Amino acid sequence: MGAELAYSTALVTGASRGIGAAIVEALRAEGLAVWAVARSQDALEALARATGCRALPLDLTDTDALERALATLSIDVLVINAGRITALRSFAEASRYDVDAVLDLNLKAAMHTVRVVLPGMIARRRGHIFFVSSIAAHTPYPQLAVYGASKAALSMFAQSLRLDLLGSGIRVSEINPGRVRTDIYLEALGDRSRVEEQLYRPIRPLEPSEVARVVVAALRLPAHVDLTRIDLLPTDQAVGGVALAQSSRGGSHARQSRQR
Repeated sequence: MGAELAYSTALVTGASRGIGAAIVEALRAEGLAVWAVARSQDALEALARATGCRALPLDLTDTDALERALATLSIDVLVINAGRITALRSFAEASRYDVDAVLDLNLKAAMHTVRVVLPGMIARRRGHIFFVSSIAAHTPYPQLAVYGASKAALSMFAQSLRLDLLGSGIRVSEINPGRVRTDIYLEALGDRSRVEEQLYRPIRPLEPSEVARVVVAALRLPAHVDLTRIDLLPTDQAVGGVALAQSSRGGSHARQSRQR
């Protein structure tokens, strides 16, 4: 199957689990040589044993280390997937860590990764850059102001990058999933059973492998066709609606009802 694709090498960030690991597996099944990037060396080595990918343990927020690790690699397909949510809380309660940790990984590390890999793509006039983002890039959610801002900025970066690369032969795709069964909420909620109860029990979420299938489908399109942005949601999830805060007469508490 790999011969059907016009690419031979890939690099996937946030590859140790969830969507990233599923994308690594899917690209390996297509015959690509894949560099899997994440902080957890043990998880990457297990993934390498299972798929034949090349483990590259790396803290993407360490820009010097990122430049050293990626500068000599020849990458055809770059999948920016690494991301985090540190907390679910009102922005008024956000800490300095909440702001910096999310922006450093979700936005700054993504931009620096592209910056390092892109010159080689331009020189070869071949490449496909994926941003695996979130519907939070264009839909506001309560208690996710920093995360939403990071994804909205990443979306604008992708759109602007596409303009910069017109005529280069390099494609840029945004994939914005809705609810996916991953561990991204673990840091914020702190308990796997709580994540399951609050997020995944009410609806049937997407599976990481289903997001990976979209990446492969985009790669299979003819070279003159670019899947620029797709929102990928569970059938039982919709975005939009209205959020209303209703205060009691005495103003002692507020009740928030959401439709989305």
